[in-house]
Amino acid sequence: MKVVIAIDSFKGCMSSLEAGNCIREAIEDTGVASEIKIFPLADGGEGTVEALMTCMHGKEVEVEVTGPLGEKVQSYYGVLEEEKLAVMEMANVAGITMVSERSKNPMNTTTYGVGEMILHAAEQGCREFIIGIGGSATNDGGLGMLTALGVDFYNSEGKKTGIYGRDMMRVAKVDTSHMAEVLKDCHFTIMCDVTNPLCGEMGSSAIYGPQKGASDKTIALMDQGLCQYAEVIRRDTGKDFAEAEGAGAAGGLGFAFLTFLNTTMGAGISYILDKLGLDEEIKDADIVITGEGKLDAQTAMGKAPAGVAAMAKKHGALVIAFTGATSEDAEACNKAGMDAYFSICRGPMSEEEAMDKENARQNIHMTVKQVFRLIHQLKK
Repeated sequence: MKVVIAIDSFKGCMSSLEAGNCIREAIEDTGVASEIKIFPLADGGEGTVEALMTCMHGKEVEVEVTGPLGEKVQSYYGVLEEEKLAVMEMANVAGITMVSERSKNPMNTTTYGVGEMILHAAEQGCREFIIGIGGSATNDGGLGMLTALGVDFYNSEGKKTGIYGRDMMRVAKVDTSHMAEVLKDCHFTIMCDVTNPLCGEMGSSAIYGPQKGASDKTIALMDQGLCQYAEVIRRDTGKDFAEAEGAGAAGGLGFAFLTFLNTTMGAGISYILDKLGLDEEIKDADIVITGEGKLDAQTAMGKAPAGVAAMAKKHGALVIAFTGATSEDAEACNKAGMDAYFSICRGPMSEEEAMDKENARQNIHMTVKQVFRLIHQLKK
């Protein structure tokens, strides 16, 4: 029996590769499978660099950048030197998991570190960039990133603005004359399955602001601010991407890439699966395992596990998903190709206990082991 494991990360708990290895060990304990293959998986959020670098045999580069609250943080990106390619994820520069619950407020967060990381890679010779922009803590319209890249923003008094979400609302003039020259030779592939525009009822503030700590009042202010910001940029650059699909991704970071950089937008799970070569490996698989931290109806709408399930069903494999939690609407995942899904939580526990890495390892190991013991009995 051949088993292919392509499971997403359990955010804030286990990376895709950690979860995959834990599942492999559990299956090995049962002696059921003769061949087990693990593919790290990500869709542009946490774990994207690890997934692509593991598959493409690249190297990680460590770099100190500005974190979401303006503090210095140690981060990293991946590099394929021969291809002059850098792979990045904004989740480890300005990600929501980097901000405590008490400190969550998109008025006070910035994407400045994303720009610093891009410049660092460009100075090392990289000209092609794959950047995952899922899991952000920001709603600054890319102001921080663009400032780091040399774009000058001014308020109504002619003074340069700051780099945070609150500063985006005060932008009255944009000057690109000091933007880093090297960026003209760079191309950016942005991994993002979000299609939201920048502003309005479906915009970045209204849809994603609450999870980033924004109150109703803050959401209204930031949405108005982003609209004004986009209008100033349209006036001063002649470019208008506010309504483009994905402009609202990562708090408007998608808008910034589309407007100021040579960008291909919207590459998500399909891009990752193609890069991983997963389709070829699944062709002769008996069972494909996928999943993520929480399964719900959104999982079925183009997220990584749904992409894996669709590919597996194309080749007739049995698809089993493992997850930390499920919602009432998770049955949509069955319709998306997952034959069955199992929560790894074996008893009542707090979210903090469930998210503890050692607890999660034990839970997933025991759950997978029991499922494969059953499969073993059914195949006798």
